Amino acid sequence: MLYINPFLTSLVGAVRKAASYLDRDFNEIEKLQSSVRGSKNFVFNTYARLETRLKEEIGKLWPDTPMITQQSKINGDTYFALSPIEGIINFAHGNPNFALTVAYIEKGEIMAGVVYNPVLDEMFFAFKGNGAYKEGARSHERLRVSATKELEGASLSALAFFDKEPKQAADFYAQGMLKTGNLHISGCLPVDLAYLAAGKQDVALCLNAHICALAAGILLVKESGGVVRALSQKDNRSENLAEIFQTGCLAASNYELRQKVFENFKKL
Repeated sequence: MLYINPFLTSLVGAVRKAASYLDRDFNEIEKLQSSVRGSKNFVFNTYARLETRLKEEIGKLWPDTPMITQQSKINGDTYFALSPIEGIINFAHGNPNFALTVAYIEKGEIMAGVVYNPVLDEMFFAFKGNGAYKEGARSHERLRVSATKELEGASLSALAFFDKEPKQAADFYAQGMLKTGNLHISGCLPVDLAYLAAGKQDVALCLNAHICALAAGILLVKESGGVVRALSQKDNRSENLAEIFQTGCLAASNYELRQKVFENFKKL
């Protein structure tokens, strides 16, 4: 089955092949819940094995293109950004809300992105200038953001990654709840952004996320008609992708809510 173009077809195939055993591992998690140490070791080994497989499958197709993970430093402006399991806490608890995500970045621009939940068999993908899609059995569903116009009652997801400043995260979540009255914390940023692209959510916010968690979802949102901004940027007229990558702080929304989101949500 074709995925917009040969590059994306190959990338989706590599992701699917790397994830081919994850259903089995996920089903084993529930059996290990009574053993905290056993569960942690199992999840660690699954993550490490999947990272190796992703690198192997992508490396077969594009051997000269660097790959980064959340433990890597970015060298240059052309590379694959990959995360074997985003939402790993969910995975470790037998919650199916997690995803593999891979983005291809060329000269600082996100060109291709894939977000895949193997348990729910939800495959989202996009190529710059060609739209965003969800895989279907016979045909692919073109993704479109919602048409919600008011923040009150909007479906908002938020996810804050923090180490030494838990109050910052608490204030961040409180801000989202006060503005919409409907805050959703899924624990998996790529799925949040994919669902925003599909019109299932209206706004997605994140704080201190890594480029590997952000990049593919950003492209999905942009290619489905949505808007992406850095939480710290002062001008709403255009995105600042470099600032998003540097800070990891993002506000994404449908087109109708873009100005209200920009005015109401800032980096705390």
